Amino acid sequence: MSSIGGESSTPFTDMVREVLAVKGATLRSVAERAVDPETGKKLQHTTLAKIAKGESYRHDRWIVGAIAAATRRPLVEVKQAAAAEWVGLTADDILGMSTPEVSVVVAYKPGTRPEDLPLVKQALKNLDLEDAKITFVEDGHAGS
Repeated sequence: MSSIGGESSTPFTDMVREVLAVKGATLRSVAERAVDPETGKKLQHTTLAKIAKGESYRHDRWIVGAIAAATRRPLVEVKQAAAAEWVGLTADDILGMSTPEVSVVVAYKPGTRPEDLPLVKQALKNLDLEDAKITFVEDGHAGS
């Protein structure tokens, strides 16, 4: 399974490599599934190959949806991987407030501490949640 934000610098690429590593998978067979559900755009097998090889390609938003469809992973997981790889942001439930019904995810730069997030703290205050515990997950270990 791909790591998101900390363990791998290429979690989005890793997702593509993993699906291509499945026995019987080919660039063309995986590309057949790589259709963004929102726009209907289809990812070409040549672009899929570029992603897998770590070559340069255009980072269009619809590609994230296409890769989610191709890898059969949740869109939010693929978005987090793309954010980590494309712009260096880590996305996680650093507030420790997610439930099975609701996910609270904040994107942040690796090394960020709770005191570095005044806007998040203000948003919590506006929701009458200023006493909420903020938990950071960095490199797979929780901290505060």
